[in-house]
Amino acid sequence: MSRASSESWASSDGVRASMRSNKGRDTKPEVALRRAVHAMGLRYRVSARPLPNTRRTADMVFTRAKVAVFLDGCFWHGCPEHHTVAATNAGFWAEKVRRTRDRDEETDRLLSEAGWVPVRVWEHEDPREAAERVAEQVKARV
Repeated sequence: MSRASSESWASSDGVRASMRSNKGRDTKPEVALRRAVHAMGLRYRVSARPLPNTRRTADMVFTRAKVAVFLDGCFWHGCPEHHTVAATNAGFWAEKVRRTRDRDEETDRLLSEAGWVPVRVWEHEDPREAAERVAEQVKARV
C-alpha cells in the first residue's frame, strides 16, 4: 500500500478511498429517521437549503413550519458520547471536527435569527424517539 502525499489529509491511499466513499446523504440513520417521520404523516424536503443565500444544507426541511433537521455523525460532529480520536493525523482530524462544530453552531444561530428552529439528531439516537422530537417541533409551529 502506498502512502498518500505529505500534503494530503489521508494517511494512506486506503484511508483516502474509504473516506471518499462516505455518503453525503441517504445514510442508514438518515433513511431510518425519514421513514419514522414520514410514518407520522409529516412531509418534508430532503437535503435542502433552508436559507437560500446560505450554503448550508439540512437533511430534512419543513418549509411551512420553518424547522430544519440535521442528522449529525458521531465522528464528524464530535459526539460527546461516541466520538473517537483518530489514531493517524490526529491533529488534522481534531481541527476538522472543531471547525465542523463551529459551523454547526453558526448554522443554528443563522437559522434561529431567520425564524427557523434547528433540530440536531445524533446518528446513534433511536429513529422513532428522534422522529417524535422532530414532530413536536413541526406541530408546534404549524
